[in-house]
Amino acid sequence: MKLPHRRQFLHLGAVAAALPVGISPVSAQQQVAATKGMEIDLSDVVAEVKAAFERYEQAVVSNNAAVLDDSFRDDPRTIRYGVAENLYGYREIEAFRRSSRGPGPRALSKTVITTYGRDFAVASTLTYRVGVTGRVGRQMQTWVRFPDGWKVVAAHVSTIDEPK
Repeated sequence: MKLPHRRQFLHLGAVAAALPVGISPVSAQQQVAATKGMEIDLSDVVAEVKAAFERYEQAVVSNNAAVLDDSFRDDPRTIRYGVAENLYGYREIEAFRRSSRGPGPRALSKTVITTYGRDFAVASTLTYRVGVTGRVGRQMQTWVRFPDGWKVVAAHVSTIDEPK
């Protein structure tokens, strides 16, 4: 496999750096991807993943284990790295949900959902728990479309001191 010349990476970085905060270089990504046949951020696919992500988020704050379980791919290769746990396989994730309670109310910030083609997406967000100051949660999920709908196949949750 031939890797792109380093200048191509620098060029995309320069495009991203030149954009105002909060604006992603989607058009630059789409242009590069179009030459390779990949469509990024198709509006109908983004809307589908956003709906799945919002359903999941509502289930997190209400501790709806059935929806949380349904949101993850029932497969031994599904992984969830949490704040204090490493869960390998759907069964471990399901057992964790049964033994824990949700974080309660929280606010999301800087949520980014990026789709690649029609069947793959990444959702990233920052989380802030009500009543907790000085800490920020980070959540990333890899979503894949299966015949039974969009499912999380990999997730990472971590908390850090809020950058100053």
